[in-house]
Amino acid sequence: MAAALAAVEPARATAAALRRDGDRLLVGAREYDLTAYDHVWLVGAGKAGAAMAQAAVTVLRDRLSGGIIVVKDDGAPLPALVGVDVVCAAHPTPDERSVHAGQQIATLLMQAGERDLVLALISGGGSALLNLPVADVSLADIQGLTHKLLACGASIGAINTLRKHLDQLKGGGFVRLAAPATVVALILSDVVGSPLDVIASGPTVADPTTFAEALALLDRYDLRADCPPAIIDYLSAGVRGERPETLKPDDPRLAVVQNVLIGSNTQAAEAALVAARAVGFNAMLLTTYLEGEARDVGQVLAAIAREIATYHRPLSRPALMIAGGETTVTIRGSGRGGRNQELALSAAIALEGLTDVAVVALATDGGDGPTDAAGAVATGDTVARARILGLDAVAHLRNNDAYPFFAALGDLLLPGPTGTNVNDLIFVVAG
Repeated sequence: MAAALAAVEPARATAAALRRDGDRLLVGAREYDLTAYDHVWLVGAGKAGAAMAQAAVTVLRDRLSGGIIVVKDDGAPLPALVGVDVVCAAHPTPDERSVHAGQQIATLLMQAGERDLVLALISGGGSALLNLPVADVSLADIQGLTHKLLACGASIGAINTLRKHLDQLKGGGFVRLAAPATVVALILSDVVGSPLDVIASGPTVADPTTFAEALALLDRYDLRADCPPAIIDYLSAGVRGERPETLKPDDPRLAVVQNVLIGSNTQAAEAALVAARAVGFNAMLLTTYLEGEARDVGQVLAAIAREIATYHRPLSRPALMIAGGETTVTIRGSGRGGRNQELALSAAIALEGLTDVAVVALATDGGDGPTDAAGAVATGDTVARARILGLDAVAHLRNNDAYPFFAALGDLLLPGPTGTNVNDLIFVVAG
């Protein structure tokens, strides 16, 4: 786990992608002449924003004109950066600070001119941290919709399709507001498969989705009846062509935009694989596209652990299988937990009785759901140990109540905020 997190440390990833040689700024495979720009502005949002900003400020130094970065309010100390404001907002449901930060960034972007360079630092969590709702849609409307989408188990792609059509900064919003300035974005992915238009709702990327698709998602998740009327009205007007669509791939403003992916779940998983083999595991990377209902995925991964323990396939012991991605939880109960804790609890039930096996589920940002845990460890004796304490694993799973279950056993992962965010990693171990 430590090797995985080190591989996607945001400051290191930013420094590797953003280099400077005098007045030459090298970003990925492109080069920018800093003397051609009157101003260089720094903007961004996401859980990894503070570390990314520190690295960017170190590179840009005297050429930086100013900026603003919005990060999650997780209690971590904020860096003091010359000329750049680092501010906090709420996650996963936006708050008034999210809107205030959105207004500040929009103002900065609109003042950028043709001889300006805007460097955007984008990472997971940016969708909630940075908000500027469209006309006639309130923050309360967005908060209500966000809560319902999270509760019904909607995928991040679906959630962000709606967000992009209800917010002025998403779906290419940075590009629209900053035009005709040059825009360069460094992006740390927290989305399965790393589609750039979905990460933080794609503020610097063309959006392939439409108003019609956004409205259809409300029906798909049976949310239309409970959705704020202002949202229905705005999306319906968009379908009729009465509201502007998000930035599309053929937009000429994209000619002066560069988007660079600097870190992903794949990089973290591959680093974990190397580390596992180095300490003697027969290890393999199963997938970095893991999705689905957390409790169902937990059962499947426990079945793989049982296969290894019983038949020594697809790996012989000592075995470690790695899966990356992000599951979802459909909330049915009133308990406390997160997707990784729920996955681990489901796996614990399926692992009962096995020896020397474990399923370990980790949120790479250190925060799993609305808890201070990053995930949990499930083994073949988890359920039996819990039973001694009077805990019913099945009842806790039914109530989405994994946090107190694992807390009582001392089996929560509690690293605190990691400063990065590249989805989840799950380790299936048979010693």
